[in-house]
Amino acid sequence: MRYSDDIIEEVRTRNDIVDVISGYVKLQRRGSSYFGLCPFHNEKSPSFSVSPGKQMYYCFGCGAGGNVYTFLMEYENYSFQEAVKALADRAGVRLPEIEYSREARALADRKALLLEINKQAARYFYAKLRAPEGAAAMKYLTGRGLDDDTIRKFGLGYSDRYNNDLYRYLKKQNYTDEVLKESGLFNIDEKRGIYDKFWNRVIFPIMDVNSRVIGFGGRVMGDGKPKYLNSPETKIFDKSRNLYGLHAARSSRRKNLIICEGYMDVISMHQAGFTNAVASLGTALTSQQAGLLKRYTDEVLIMYDSDDAGVRAALRAIPMLRAVGLATKVVSLKPHKDPDEFIRQEGKEAFEERLQKAENSFLFEIRILQAGYDMADPQGKSDFFHEVAARLLKFEDEIERNSYLETVARLYNVQADMLRKLVNRLALKGAGISGIIEPKKSRERKQEKEGGTEKAQKLMLTWMTSYPEILGGLEKYISPEDFTNPLYRQVAEMVEDQFRKGEVNPARIINHFEDSEQQKKVAALFHEQIALDTEAEKKKALLDVVCNMKESSIAGRLSGLDPTDLAGLQKLMEEKKKLEALRRNGLPEGVFQ
Repeated sequence: MRYSDDIIEEVRTRNDIVDVISGYVKLQRRGSSYFGLCPFHNEKSPSFSVSPGKQMYYCFGCGAGGNVYTFLMEYENYSFQEAVKALADRAGVRLPEIEYSREARALADRKALLLEINKQAARYFYAKLRAPEGAAAMKYLTGRGLDDDTIRKFGLGYSDRYNNDLYRYLKKQNYTDEVLKESGLFNIDEKRGIYDKFWNRVIFPIMDVNSRVIGFGGRVMGDGKPKYLNSPETKIFDKSRNLYGLHAARSSRRKNLIICEGYMDVISMHQAGFTNAVASLGTALTSQQAGLLKRYTDEVLIMYDSDDAGVRAALRAIPMLRAVGLATKVVSLKPHKDPDEFIRQEGKEAFEERLQKAENSFLFEIRILQAGYDMADPQGKSDFFHEVAARLLKFEDEIERNSYLETVARLYNVQADMLRKLVNRLALKGAGISGIIEPKKSRERKQEKEGGTEKAQKLMLTWMTSYPEILGGLEKYISPEDFTNPLYRQVAEMVEDQFRKGEVNPARIINHFEDSEQQKKVAALFHEQIALDTEAEKKKALLDVVCNMKESSIAGRLSGLDPTDLAGLQKLMEEKKKLEALRRNGLPEGVFQ
């Protein structure tokens, strides 16, 4: 079973999509819609659109789209029922008790089972660390300065030297090979069968914000490769949407969060009293992780290693953090490599002092940028300030832009008025204007997969939902039967049914599709670009779409017609005559009124 359509729609309408998505993505109004950087793929120019009128979102870059339910399902990895419950709680809507469908219950049960397996594995690793065979691992941890309270707080453990010890332990708990394979804790080999993924490693349990073990990281003891190993992605573990240590840092009383690189950095900082430290999970910071940070703080201190790789990682992270509305600063650790080394050698008081001296992230970017130019050469100096002006132009708030402009002018000994004139000239040239440009590869893939007929049908559905007033006048030319794609026809029937009932509501149509991939496909049907202003332009474009669709529909039905079906043939001939008349005479006046 599922919640009734009325309940689903009530919850959706009580959660304005702009308000919900603003909690994850920094949005700015542009015309009748809001735009921001897409949280589902990395981008530099905002192509993620949220429409308060349609109560839908759509990314013109990667094609992600849907209503408020789809967003939570994609961003939080919720099932449809979980998204309904989360939004109902947010809006204060009391939900009736329901029985879950067999598929939904099976998925929930499987996730619960995987969480239980991870919990059992974490206990096993924890016990092994304190057993005689874990002596070397314990010596390593205490040698890194960790005390027993910290080891217990983070649930640190050890995986045995034998590569089937955890497997044998969990088999005794009556778990099947099928579910153990899904846990990410084991490798499978044709010769050796199933065996432990982690062995002879110090183990770092990875927990979600609710302190549930969702995966593991392991540091090898000795010279084995790789040095660090993480769990693969599973039904309960998505490394791009989680942060190590956030379960502990979320309750910190400090005003900000610190993002660093490794497990030991987080752990050593927490032990020293800096309980606001978190780390990405073996990868560069993602836009999803930036959005996760925004849920718990308004300011982030970046504390990556002080080598070139750390500087590059910081430069990649800054725009992602800024895009979700986070104030960002960069902490210098020089001459030390990482936080763990700094604290052990200089102590926590000196570390606190470094935090207080954190550098504004924009000024950090400019300082690193300046190192790439020869400031003694007039051309090099000119090129540097042109690049600075282009970056200043990205600040949409004039007060903020002027504040940074004056600071940069003072730091780099250039007249503020001269720099301001340069910024204004670039603005006039359109240097800082970024339109919605679909990535080239994405466009090419669409063109390969999508012919003119499908394109016309998608455009028609966009017309129908963007300008529902045309539906009455179009009935004599187009019907759901003319949509040759089964999904498009189903959606067209829903739009037509809504029109007859007095309200065209595309966001409500998406409620009928519980699978997020289906929701994404349906959302794309309502977001083909129609960049037209005048009624004449709209009328001509709509006429082209109608004729294209009708011609394809007639040809398709004609090719599949039984030769003996004279009545069917007569009907198609009449439709063809109407199409020819439509091409000659065009659509009637006032179609958009």
